[in-house]
Amino acid sequence: MSKQLLETIRCENGQPSNLSYHQQRVDRSLKQLGYSLHLDLASLIKVPDNALYRCRIVYDATSINIEYIPYQKRVVRTLQTIQADPLDYTLKYADRTDLDRLFAQKGDADDILIVQNGLITDTSIANIAFFDGTKWLTPKHPLLKGTTRARLLNEKKIFESDIYIDDLKKFTHFALLNAMIGFDEIKNGIIAPIKGVNDVV
Repeated sequence: MSKQLLETIRCENGQPSNLSYHQQRVDRSLKQLGYSLHLDLASLIKVPDNALYRCRIVYDATSINIEYIPYQKRVVRTLQTIQADPLDYTLKYADRTDLDRLFAQKGDADDILIVQNGLITDTSIANIAFFDGTKWLTPKHPLLKGTTRARLLNEKKIFESDIYIDDLKKFTHFALLNAMIGFDEIKNGIIAPIKGVNDVV
């Protein structure tokens, strides 16, 4: 897998959102890969105008490329559960080959819900949280610890928990979490288990 890293930042009204959380992840990722450099996102990001953009930053020890892509939200209401035990995406790599391979198995669903060792992790593009009637729970061991997930945990709006496939029937609905959509609550969404019968969550 390529060692190039990716950061996706929501930019609106000329400003990047939740920049401190993105900076923390960039710093942590560079350190984990042994890169002895600092990228100051605040000075690097130059939003072209007040429209809504997906700021896409691809970087490594020797290069950085920044794009501002007009953003249009992708509607996700149905998820196909996929088993993917060998997958490692603890760092946000630009190379999404393994995730794309899993996404290709979604069938008629809008996205996939990835399971490792019986535990729910993430969708292909977002962390996930489930409402149990009292509070929002998010998987304790996601594939990728997203910046929106980190912020909502700090704000005590969501709480970590081990969530097994069999736990899905306990929840009333779910929400998707990422830098572009924030906390996107999905009511009457459908999660199709690995063996095929649809569960409404």
